[in-house]
Amino acid sequence: MNEYKNLNLNNLESEHLCCIIRSKKETEGIILKKKWLNEQLNNGHIFHKLDVNGTAFIEFAPLEYAYTPINGNNYLYIYCLWVNGTLKGKGIGKELLEYAINYAKANNKSGLCLLNCNKKKKWLTNKDFFIHHGFKVVDSTKSGYELLALSFNDDKVAFNESAKKEIIADNDLVIYYTHQCPYIAKSLEIVRSYCDKNNANYKLIEVKTIKEAKELPCVFNNFAVFYKKEFKTVNLLDLSTLERILKK
Repeated sequence: MNEYKNLNLNNLESEHLCCIIRSKKETEGIILKKKWLNEQLNNGHIFHKLDVNGTAFIEFAPLEYAYTPINGNNYLYIYCLWVNGTLKGKGIGKELLEYAINYAKANNKSGLCLLNCNKKKKWLTNKDFFIHHGFKVVDSTKSGYELLALSFNDDKVAFNESAKKEIIADNDLVIYYTHQCPYIAKSLEIVRSYCDKNNANYKLIEVKTIKEAKELPCVFNNFAVFYKKEFKTVNLLDLSTLERILKK
């Protein structure tokens, strides 16, 4: 039988973040992620992982405390569900999702929801997996992003109207971010290095409050990119993607 554990304020510093289990030292991204988690755990944030040396976890929070422009009555928001490497294909993803569903029911939640897309995105969880387990598309944006939800009653959940704007007044490269994902620090460093070297104007805007997150002008999980006023992606940027966006 698989054994799991939750990160908490007592074990946070000693536990590996299994999404970067390969790292033997605490990178900037790990340090910032743990600091972010330290602030969120008191708001009901859950990081539930398989108790092995590998990548298998689910991360979710009460929607009212989730850094995403989604509103709903009494829902949980799933930031990430990730099973990787030799752990794939063993039913672990199903067990992780069942934990979140059972947690929601035990805490009298109305349901669970998450951000996804009508086309597969690298930094978003597989849509078919959630559809197979009863989630449905309940809202969408013109850029193809979708809100998936599993509802236990008639309570609704939807993107805020601001999230559907997908446009800002700034022509520069603009990136909104939190430190929810430990890979974000690396992506931001790629942006800084490339833009400074090539004299490209950019703005990196950390989303520090729930209010700021709920009012963002696009969908958001932990990262969002605008260029020439238009929303481009929630994907973290590697060098090739950054160059492609800036050359359009």
